[in-house]
Amino acid sequence: MNKELETAIMTAGDLPTIPIVATKVMQLIESETATAEELARIVASDPAVAARVIKISNSSFYGCQRQIQTLSSAIVILGFNTLKSLVVAASVKQVYKPFGLTEKMLWEHSFAAGLAARIIAGNTRAANEEESFLAGLFHDIGKIIMNSLDKDKFQAVMQRCYNERISFEDAETSIYPFSHDEVGAYVIKKWNFPDALTNAILQHHKFKFSNHEDIYQVNLTAVVGLADMFCLKLGIGERQPDETLDLDSSVFAQQLKLDGNRINMLLELFKEAFDRDKTYFVTS
Repeated sequence: MNKELETAIMTAGDLPTIPIVATKVMQLIESETATAEELARIVASDPAVAARVIKISNSSFYGCQRQIQTLSSAIVILGFNTLKSLVVAASVKQVYKPFGLTEKMLWEHSFAAGLAARIIAGNTRAANEEESFLAGLFHDIGKIIMNSLDKDKFQAVMQRCYNERISFEDAETSIYPFSHDEVGAYVIKKWNFPDALTNAILQHHKFKFSNHEDIYQVNLTAVVGLADMFCLKLGIGERQPDETLDLDSSVFAQQLKLDGNRINMLLELFKEAFDRDKTYFVTS
């Protein structure tokens, strides 16, 4: 780990912990004897999380034909794996509080990237849909941690982005001795998520892999990187859209073997889903 990052984290004290409900659900789903009723009881122990899970379950993004009104029915209809990603998303939202403008924009961008990653993964079959959703959801978690460690310093990065119209990565390197990718990967590892998720978060901008790297890892990272670009292109969680962003020639599109037509189709599919269901995802 970057020494400066290690020092900053040690000085700041404890990092946010993964919410207890998410931890319990992840553990229970690994059990071969888990039932919908047991999962429902765990999720119900946090009313705010339970309400969000039911709300998101009813979005057209998940394609349910009838209204879901109980946790048990959500679990049965959506399945254990989808439930896991929804519970993690619904519970981890508390890490993004207190909700100022910065936190709201980061949450909107992060959740949207999760949705975009799920759509891209589902269409290309390059990676697992739910793992892609979580990788997209967490790809910028490092920014939230950096904002928590030192708000003034983080705001200085944001100001450089908006005033000088430079990328976050360029502004970040001018102020920090470490990147949000590194911070995010460290936090996700600390939360005991799989290495594939950690590495996807670490590499979602750099995309530097050896020739011997596991192809699934490379594809998962490409899915996340392209999902991030979708959000930047549309201006989701940003001050304005970046209409000049060239998706077709990106290293991520090339890795996933996506041509311009498929990119545009996926982008439009994502835009329609996000616009239609935005209130399910980004509001309380």
